[in-house]
Order: sequence, then C-alpha cells, then structure tokens
Amino acid sequence: MMPDLDGWTVLTAIKGDPDLAHIPVILMTIVDEKTRGYALGAADYLVKPVTRERLTTVLHNVCGAAARHVLLVDDDEIMRKGIRQSLEQDGWQVSEAANGTAALMALADKRPDLIMLDLVMPVMDGFEFLVEVRERVQWRDIPIVVVTAKGLTTEERIRLNGDVTRVLQKNAVGLDELLSEIRHILPGMIARGRDVKAIAKVE
Repeated sequence: MMPDLDGWTVLTAIKGDPDLAHIPVILMTIVDEKTRGYALGAADYLVKPVTRERLTTVLHNVCGAAARHVLLVDDDEIMRKGIRQSLEQDGWQVSEAANGTAALMALADKRPDLIMLDLVMPVMDGFEFLVEVRERVQWRDIPIVVVTAKGLTTEERIRLNGDVTRVLQKNAVGLDELLSEIRHILPGMIARGRDVKAIAKVE
C-alpha cells in the first residue's frame, strides 16, 4: 500500500524481468492477501506487525543456511568465540582458523561466502593471506571483511584497497557494538560478493 507505485506492481515487474526474476521477494504489508502474493511469485508473505523473530526466521528460510558460511580468521580465541556465538545465533555457519596458513587449508576444504580477517597473526599474517587469496582465481571474488585492533597506516590502507570489502576496528567500539555491526553488514557483503562472481562468469 504505497503511493504512485504499489507493491503488487513492483512485484509483478520484478518477476516479469528475466534479469531480476530469480531474486526472492518477501511481501510485508497490512493487507492480508497471501494467495494473491504467492500467485504473483512472492517467496513469503508477512502481515504487519512483524516481530524480529518472525522476520529473522523467514529471512533464514529464504536465504538458506548453505549460503551463509563465514570463515573467521583470527589468532584471538576469545574474539573468535564471541563473534562465532553471535553469528551462530543468527543462523550463520562459522569456520575458524587461527592464522593465514590454517585459513588457506580451510579454504581448500570448503569455500566460504565471506572471510572475516584479522591482520596481526603468527605464522602467516592477514596481509600475506590476502596476497595468497587474491592470486587464486577460485577465491579472488570472495568478500573479505578485516576486523583488526591494529592502527592502520596510510601505506597499509593503500595495500588493502581493492582487496577487502570493509575494515572494522576492534578497539573503536565495545564488543557488543562491534558484533552488532558485523551482524548488520554481513548479508550485504555476501550479496555483493555473489554479484561480482556472476559478473566474472559473464565476462
């Protein structure tokens, strides 16, 4: 129920466009016309008011757990545990690695949808890991979010430019705020990673 162009029209246009038809659309409205929504191709139909729990469940069902795999690379066990517990509560699958070398082994075993990377680690640090990942065609399009306590120099930021999607500072906010931001940005990071992969296949 919107002015100028209502949701029914938008849904019909999306499902009628071959380039957009594959995108799941969830209707969320005060109008209870589920049969009409499903007939027009909606993935799900929610009648307002909608609770956070209900919305989260629907999003998980539509996105699918198999498409929500994060590789967490950090030598700080406490930080890994906090991030993992937070993401798993939202339905994410999380793999862990304590350094870049272990992360490369994890990548060879199973490709994640996104990598969360610390920069300062033993054996192989984050910068070295980035070089290895970006040199391999099969991993080059995986979105990488850097989560680090390191104060980055201008030179280091230039080194990261183009290789990472986002940089989050561990010490800039409290742990709860950091976890909240991570949970907020990950779906968008994964979506953009899929777009890049699709473009690469076309080219």
